[in-house]
Amino acid sequence: MATLIVVDDHPIWREAIARDLTAAGHRVLAVLGDGKAALTAIRGLRPDVAILDLQLPDLSGVTVLQALGEDCPTAALILSASGESSDVLEAMKAGARGYLVKSASAAELADAVERVAAGDAVFTPGLAGLVLGEYRRLANADVEERPKLSERETEVLRLVAKGLSYREIAERLVLSQRTVQNHVQHILTKLQLHNRTQLVRYAIEQGIDGD
Repeated sequence: MATLIVVDDHPIWREAIARDLTAAGHRVLAVLGDGKAALTAIRGLRPDVAILDLQLPDLSGVTVLQALGEDCPTAALILSASGESSDVLEAMKAGARGYLVKSASAAELADAVERVAAGDAVFTPGLAGLVLGEYRRLANADVEERPKLSERETEVLRLVAKGLSYREIAERLVLSQRTVQNHVQHILTKLQLHNRTQLVRYAIEQGIDGD
């Protein structure tokens, strides 16, 4: 059983979703009609899953996800009338864990809630291939557009990803601590990142965190 909130601007639709999911054994904590209320409920109630429509009267579902940020423990499942690739990709980039179109059956929705709550990514059949193909295309494009790091910067990045402090990196590379800090700042600027956590994630994604 998952705890959840349902957010949709159509009263009849959201109440029907809540009834179906309650009947399936899930616990509905709130049924809401706008994005601001969704933000307040997610932050206050901390449900396992938030079922969000993309089109809301104040904040869009994507805006809600962006406002919550990466650290939010609630998994977002988008339930939308749109199956457009641009909408799907925008939602996934904003942090949604699943995406269903509103033609999904009650059983499909209940199953999706369980899977999303368990950490799976869930898509309406046909959308998973679309998302994977688009991410592959973007990844290939990024290879050409990605800023080039120097050999020294790559070496510093690898050690940052291993969790070494600036002092430890300086000792390992026989550099001053100030020089190491300057290298890290240059790397952050080149990659348009903001902190060490993002650097570590980047290094892992690019496969440059190994020995």
